[in-house]
Amino acid sequence: MAEIQEYKCPCCGGAIAFDSTIQKMKCPFCDTEFEMETLAGYDSELKKEQADDMTWNTSAGRTWQDDEIDGLSVYICRSCGGEIVCDENTAATSCPFCGNPVVMMEKLSGDVKPDYVIPFQQDKKAAVAALKEHYAKKRLLPKIFKDENHIEEVKGVYVPFWLFDAQADANMRYRTTRVRTWSDSRYYYTETSHFLVSRGGNLAFEKVPADGSTKMPDDLMESIEPFDFSKMVDFQPGYLAGYMADKYDVNAQQSTQRVNERIRKSTEAAFDATVRGYATVRKETGSIQLHESRVKYALLPVWLLHTRWNNQDYLFAMNGQTGKMVGDLPLDKTAYKKWLFGLTGAIGAMLFLASYLIWML
Repeated sequence: MAEIQEYKCPCCGGAIAFDSTIQKMKCPFCDTEFEMETLAGYDSELKKEQADDMTWNTSAGRTWQDDEIDGLSVYICRSCGGEIVCDENTAATSCPFCGNPVVMMEKLSGDVKPDYVIPFQQDKKAAVAALKEHYAKKRLLPKIFKDENHIEEVKGVYVPFWLFDAQADANMRYRTTRVRTWSDSRYYYTETSHFLVSRGGNLAFEKVPADGSTKMPDDLMESIEPFDFSKMVDFQPGYLAGYMADKYDVNAQQSTQRVNERIRKSTEAAFDATVRGYATVRKETGSIQLHESRVKYALLPVWLLHTRWNNQDYLFAMNGQTGKMVGDLPLDKTAYKKWLFGLTGAIGAMLFLASYLIWML
């Protein structure tokens, strides 16, 4: 089948044709005129476009050796299905994800061994202190959340993460305008110049994290970032002693969509920042090709507190390395009403006083 060449107006998208009277290409819809060289360059840019290629080599981790899994046990939460790795001396505990008891079901075997681990640098005392400070700033927090016994429920968990490295070749194209205005004794004039701006380059991404557990909300895990990966060490089972460790149930391949979205946003922001000096800027197209991709499997330290109040679950997380804490808090409606009525009363009194003073004047 013969190839059909169509020319579209870069400004309005309408079909354009050669106008013999002016010896230029002209759009009959917006009256924009184009030099032939300009359209030739535009056509050349269109032919350079590529589709996204954001595929990954998702092989990560190593095979467990028999002597490395001695002394480790897997506990399965019968409530939420979370898998937790503990040392052999742990007979029973509670699930850090839903708070229910967990029971040992089997020994570790046949699973991917982590490549790296970031050891806990914040101990439980630091986590409890941070949680108390977090609570202290919330005047409308229900009393149950400030109970000492409740605060002691905080647990240290190694959360599974996939760490993605890649080189990204990107090409972006923008439609931009510059506007010039002037006037004479009779008229005001506005001239709008349209430009096609292209950007291309390479960006390197290292250790883009994606948690590999469905029990951990993705937004919560992203909120406690960043981790200092310079403190990451080769994995040794001994780092798990005294803590819990969740096994991944989302593999590396299943995590690529989230990672690609993070890479896309970062790449677009970097290129967008280079398009300056125009009245308007609109991104037209963009493509990203990944290469030299690698994925590693790591366990990262997180302090967790799970609680249930008024039939609703609340989960708090603190970065076990940096101490950054995040989490949603409930609202004590009774305390809120008292605060709101008090605030409303104070505002009303101020308005009354202001009205009285104005009337006296």
